[in-house]
Amino acid sequence: MSQATKRTVKATVLMLAMLHLTACGTILYPERKGQVSGKIDPGIAALNGIGLLFFLVPGVIAFAVDFSNGTIYLPGTAAVGHDDGMRVVQTEGPLTPNQLQAIVSAEVGVEVDLSQAQVKTVTAPDQASIAPQLQQLQTAP
Repeated sequence: MSQATKRTVKATVLMLAMLHLTACGTILYPERKGQVSGKIDPGIAALNGIGLLFFLVPGVIAFAVDFSNGTIYLPGTAAVGHDDGMRVVQTEGPLTPNQLQAIVSAEVGVEVDLSQAQVKTVTAPDQASIAPQLQQLQTAP
């Protein structure tokens, strides 16, 4: 094998190893993108740790990318115990104004009349995006 071929093979193997170890969770579980918090997946953390052990920079990048994308977290383990004054109520299908009024009344324990309120409905892509939208509504003049 010639010197140039050996260098090419070494470079290819190194690039493949770096690609494989960089952002393991993002590559292995792209459907997890967007999670905000939860329990850390030990398998993904171990693969990222191997990246740290053998290749420091790709390992750090892997952890950074997985944490920023949320792919390092196990699905369905997001912490919902913190009290930010928000309740999550899941329903099936679209709601009519009367159904919404009944649900809100049942949740707060007081009869609520939404007929006079300025109610705006917004569909959120995921649960994590609800709190920032509510914060904007609360701080609006």
